Amino acid sequence: MLLFAPKVCADRDPLEVLEAALPWIDVVQIRPKPVGAQASSGAPCAARETYDWCVRVLDLIGATQTGHPLVLVDDRVDVAAALWNRGCAGVHVGQDDCPVAAARALLGPEPLIGLSTHDVAQVARAHELAVDYLGFGPIHATPTKGYTRGLGAPACESARTRSRYPLFAIGGIDRGNVGALAEVGRVAVSSAILLADDPARAARELRAALTPVGR
Repeated sequence: MLLFAPKVCADRDPLEVLEAALPWIDVVQIRPKPVGAQASSGAPCAARETYDWCVRVLDLIGATQTGHPLVLVDDRVDVAAALWNRGCAGVHVGQDDCPVAAARALLGPEPLIGLSTHDVAQVARAHELAVDYLGFGPIHATPTKGYTRGLGAPACESARTRSRYPLFAIGGIDRGNVGALAEVGRVAVSSAILLADDPARAARELRAALTPVGR
C-alpha cells in the first residue's frame, strides 16, 4: 500500500512519482495531511483537498495501461461515499476518526473500511467491527507521522497472527528494514517511495522483499 501524501514529494510532481510506481502497488491511500511534527496534531484531511486528489489519482489510473490498484481515502468517509461511483474503493480511519459503525452505516456493505491499530488489544477489538483490513504500527520511528519510537517487527508479526483480517505494517518502513516484515507480507509506505530517487525501483524492491502469506 502506498500512502499517497503529495506534500511528501517536495518539488516533484506527485502524479509523476505515483505513475512510476503504479505497476508494483496494490493499494493507494489518498492522504493529503500535513507531515512531520504537524502530523501528530490529529488534524483530519481536508475534504475538498482529499476529493480533488482522489479524482486526479482515479483519472491517472484509468488512463494508464499498467497498474490498477485500489484507491482509498484517509479519514474522509464523506469523500469515499461521494466518489464510490467514480471508483474509490473505500476509506481508512484511525482510532480517533469516524467510528467504524458510523462509516459502515454511511457507506453500506460494499466499500472497504480499514482501521489503524497500535497494539494487540485494539486488534482484538477490531474483530467486533465491520472492517476489511487493519493497519498496525508504527513499526519504526517515522517523521512522516511524528512518531519518535516504533513497536518493532516482532510486535507486528504477533498482531498478524491474532488478526482475522489482512494486516498492513506501517511506520518507518523502507528497503533497508522491510525484510524483517516478510512473514507479515503487507506493508504501507510513503516516504520510501515518494522520496526515492527512482520510485519505480523502490516500489519494485519493496514488493519483492515481501513473502505472500495467503491471507
